[in-house]
Parts: sequence; C-alpha cells; structure tokens
Amino acid sequence: MFVIVAHQTIENINVKIKWWLIDCKNPTYYDTYWLENITRNDWESTEEFINKEPIKLSYDQDIEPPTATFTQDSIQLYHKEINKIPRLRPEEEINLAHQIDELSALEQIRKNLEKKLKRSPNDAEWATALKISIPELRDRLQQGRQAKNKMVTANLRLVTSIAKRYQNRGLDFQDLIQEGSLGLIRATEKFDHTKGYKFSTYGIWWIRQAITRAICDYSRIIRLPVYLYETISQIKKTVKQMSTERCLLTAEEVATRMEMTTEKLRFIVECAQETLSLEIPISKGENTIYKEAIEFDGETPAKYVFENCLQEDVETVLNTLTERERNVLRMRFGLDDGQEKTLKDIGDTFNLTRERIRQIEAKALKKLEDPKRNRILREYLR
Repeated sequence: MFVIVAHQTIENINVKIKWWLIDCKNPTYYDTYWLENITRNDWESTEEFINKEPIKLSYDQDIEPPTATFTQDSIQLYHKEINKIPRLRPEEEINLAHQIDELSALEQIRKNLEKKLKRSPNDAEWATALKISIPELRDRLQQGRQAKNKMVTANLRLVTSIAKRYQNRGLDFQDLIQEGSLGLIRATEKFDHTKGYKFSTYGIWWIRQAITRAICDYSRIIRLPVYLYETISQIKKTVKQMSTERCLLTAEEVATRMEMTTEKLRFIVECAQETLSLEIPISKGENTIYKEAIEFDGETPAKYVFENCLQEDVETVLNTLTERERNVLRMRFGLDDGQEKTLKDIGDTFNLTRERIRQIEAKALKKLEDPKRNRILREYLR
C-alpha cells in the first residue's frame, strides 16, 4: 500500500503506519475515512492514533470473516464461510438499523459542510458543526460503521441465493455476487426500520435490482438500453408460455400477444442476437480464431486511408487551375461521379464546341505537367 502525503509529514505518517500494521493482525477491513485522515495528518498526535485504534476488524471477534477472493475453487468455501455468520435476531436488526441511521445523519452533515466550505472538512470542523467533541465524533462513527458492516455480513447469504437465479446470463457468478453485495450495502443505507418490515424483505429488492442492472450494463459487448433488455425478457417469457400451448409459433402471433407490431418484434429480436468476438478460438483445443478463418474481401484500413489522401491531394492540384479547367477535367475523367464524359457531352453542358473543350482540356493537362504542380501526386506513382 502506498500513502501519498506532504513531505513534512512523511516521518510522522511512517510511525503511524508502522503502529497500525503491528496493532492490526490479519486485517480484513479498512475504513477509507480513517485512511483519509492518515494521509491528511489530521491526528493530533501519534499516541492518540495508537490509543484510538480506528482501523479494526469490523466483524465480531469470535467469527471468522468471509474471504473476498473469488476463484472457481473457492466459491464453495465462500458459501461455507458466510453460512458460519449467525443470523440477526429482530431486536438486533432494529438496533443496528438505528445505529446506521445515526451514521447516515453524521455523514449527511459532513456533506452539507463540504458544500458550504467547498472542500473536505476536517474532524474538528465536523465535530464543531455537530456540537460534540472530536473523540465523541470518532466513537459514533466507529460504532455506526461497525453496525453497518455487521448488518451487511449477516445478510451475505441473501446475495448468493439471489445470484444463483441469474446465472448464465452473461456475467460470471462471482461478478453477480459482487454486484449483489453492492446492492446489499445500498439497502443498509436506505433501510427504514420504523416501518416494521424485516431487512431481508427490503434488501432482496435492492440486491435483485443491482444484479439485473449489472446484467443489462455489462453482460453484452454492445450495451442495450434497460427498457429494451426488459422487453426482450418479456418476449422470451411469452414465447416460453405460448410454446406450452402449441409447438409452432409465428412472429405475428407473438407480436399480437405482446401488443406490438411484427416489424417492432423482428427489430427487437435482431437486437437480442449475441455478439460473437472474432478473437475467440473456433473450438476448444484449437489455436485458430474466427478472424483468421474468415476471408476478407472488403476495403482494408490502409486502402481507405490511401484513397482519401489521394483524393485530397488531387483536389489540391486541381485548385491551381481555373474554374472552367477544373470542371472540364472533372467531367472528362469522371472525378465526381465515376462516369467519364465525351467532348460533345461536356460541350453541350458549357454551350461550347467540341474542339473548344479539347483545347481547354489540353491546356489544363499541360499546366499539370509542371513539376511544381504535380510534385505531391508523383509520390503515389512510386
């Protein structure tokens, strides 16, 4: 870990970090608020920091906290570890929710103070705004954060149970757990215990909302709008339901059931097609990727750049001629539409004789033979 601080505080910071690492054996949780205080050197003395010991295990000391490292082999272990954490009793849940509300109130006052000062307030300014002492502020913050972490860890099993229902939808299971955990944290911040509902009932909605939103945002290479993703899910459910009634379904029948036009249904189904990466192997055990197996007959990027540069340079050279000479050469060689015109066609356009057009063309080409004019075009003939 690196802590970036002002030069004059480095020595003091090193002392604090040294004591911190000694005091916290096998740490599993670090509070970013206290780390911010360390880097700002808000602590009045090293002794106060050591005695306060703000960065501690936030779980009960007799509970082994769950591991945060997810691999294919450790997911089962993670399930076992979170199942060791006891469930909260109703009275414990209410008590924790009350402490979390107090923490939210403290943090809201800090946000208001930050807007007023137009900078991040220190603890002294924060405590003054609350009309309490700095030690009391830190005690209340520590209690609130411990309560919040206990509420979260006690309900992690909710995340895994809901995440299982959304597997095979474009995100790995560990990603679903991570997104669901963020939703659980949000639920602890928004939970209102005064309404009499259990936290699990409220938390399930936030966990499900976080997971479904993550699937919409990250499961596809090309992101679809949330409303379109929800419509696709409704179409799949409708098709599955109608398939139990009859085997063969037409687009018109599904569109009628969905109360939409057939054209809109086909458009949505086309959008729902999965995007295939050309960088993946054709099959397991092979090194050949799709990109190497597909014959490309289109315009390469190099050719596209070459033709655009050539067109710009031709325009530069033509601009050295008179307007009539430019127009005659454009029509004669089809520079605008690719269709070469005869001398008679050009003469009819300008109301000139065929011979006069030939003379204008010859004069223009003679000018272009000047090395000063055609110098940039000669590079394309090498």
